[in-house]
Amino acid sequence: MSASVSTSASASAAAPASVRYDLPEPDAFTEPYWAAAAEGRLLLRHCRDCSRTHHYPREFCPHCWSENVVWEQASGRATLYTWSVVHRNDLPPFGTRTPYAAAVVDLAEGPRMMTEIVDYEERALAIGMPLEVAFREAEGFRVAVFRPAPIA
Repeated sequence: MSASVSTSASASAAAPASVRYDLPEPDAFTEPYWAAAAEGRLLLRHCRDCSRTHHYPREFCPHCWSENVVWEQASGRATLYTWSVVHRNDLPPFGTRTPYAAAVVDLAEGPRMMTEIVDYEERALAIGMPLEVAFREAEGFRVAVFRPAPIA
């Protein structure tokens, strides 16, 4: 799930505005993650040996090193761990999105995830606030972001 940066000679000659730093580079391993995101579902990796869930997707458990790891659908619930409202970013396409809230959230399943908060009022952001997953459309991809959860 790294940023998409082309290193070909033709791409390096392209105008800087054509480079995107927010697009994933799916591979055979991460394809289930991106296919689920396209359907509006967030998948996480879960270890069947130690019963812990992790994110970002890896083929082994970072807690016990087991390879007995499977994809599981996440609840989509999270709490805000920390954030920063970005008012300037010169990398395309982030400059057109400012201001935006870059964040780290604690997923209900346990792992922390770097993301963005959308549909928020800046003064309402607070550590520990409940969030729910949403998905941003970007050049044929749907990328997980989070928004404040409705108050029950």
